[in-house]
Amino acid sequence: MFVVVSRQVLIDSSFSTVICAPVYSTYDGLSTQVSVGLEEGLKHDSSIQCDELVSLPKSGLTRFVGTLSGGKLRLLDSALRTALGLEGTETK
Repeated sequence: MFVVVSRQVLIDSSFSTVICAPVYSTYDGLSTQVSVGLEEGLKHDSSIQCDELVSLPKSGLTRFVGTLSGGKLRLLDSALRTALGLEGTETK
């Protein structure tokens, strides 16, 4: 399972791939992980792993599983900034 982390303009473009973060059933408490679970539509507790970003074809992302709340999106933004070494930057 993956969470699409590309910006919307890329998702909507004719570009064939998007950047995604994998979701695993383990959580190690790292600042580059975001815990998710039943509240997000998953069947069990898991975590988004921002240290393992991958580029995937849009055509392969066919099954919608759940949604992140505003709070989880902010945690995801922070985890991505940490994973990419952008801690001093702000999002708008």
